[in-house]
Amino acid sequence: MGCTLSAEERAALDRSKAIEKNLKEDGLTAAKDVKLLLCGAGESGKSTIVKQMKIIHEDGFSGDDVKQYKPVVYSNTIQSLAAIVRAMDTLGLEYGDKERKVSVQHTHTHTHTHSWRSEKP
Repeated sequence: MGCTLSAEERAALDRSKAIEKNLKEDGLTAAKDVKLLLCGAGESGKSTIVKQMKIIHEDGFSGDDVKQYKPVVYSNTIQSLAAIVRAMDTLGLEYGDKERKVSVQHTHTHTHTHSWRSEKP
């Protein structure tokens, strides 16, 4: 038994080192990945989070995407505002500024006379 490796043993050692290197690189890449499980009821904003991550961390939305989502964002904003106003009335909460009552009445009228979803972008 000598101190040198045979050609076959050298090839096996080289393959082993290459595999180890690949495993190490894959491990470093996997350590950078973040996986997130979004749980929640329907319409609770799970897809909104994903879209916001796309805007912040990727290239953002294309012009067509913006045209497509603009009416949806408007609609969601108005519907959410209307829900808050209804909840304030239901709970008997007062507005900090009495002049907001006029704004609320305008918003209420606007949400019943305009359909954001049908608006052309």
